[in-house]
Amino acid sequence: MVNNLHIYLKELKKHNVTDLVRACEVTYSSESVEAAGIHVHELEFPDGESPDPEILDVWLDLVENCFKENAIDSKNNKSIAVHCVAGLGRAPVLVAIALIEYGLDPINAVEHIRKFRRGAINLRQLKYLEKYQPRRGNKAKCTIM
Repeated sequence: MVNNLHIYLKELKKHNVTDLVRACEVTYSSESVEAAGIHVHELEFPDGESPDPEILDVWLDLVENCFKENAIDSKNNKSIAVHCVAGLGRAPVLVAIALIEYGLDPINAVEHIRKFRRGAINLRQLKYLEKYQPRRGNKAKCTIM
């Protein structure tokens, strides 16, 4: 990512990304990302695993705040980007948790993610998501079109 950081930053800006979640070990400096006005959140957890409760709390706070800000001002259209190394485990699990929190069935959440990231979410992570119970009781619903 280091050599292509400018390309990623351009793409992130195109999608109104205000927050970037790094769910893996540090492989690039966040200084350039922060200088571009994108806040980097370090939410590393082991590859192939699911996030611990502390990481979940930070992740869900971030998602909730983004939804609230977008609801207050529909012109905001802020978004969050999340990545790991291969994009098949840690990042998709966080996205699935957000989808479940906002009303999507766990299996539907995984199927939706796999439409975009074939092979995403391993068996251990899938079992975790199937048992996952929303922690926030969000009234908003997620819609996939």
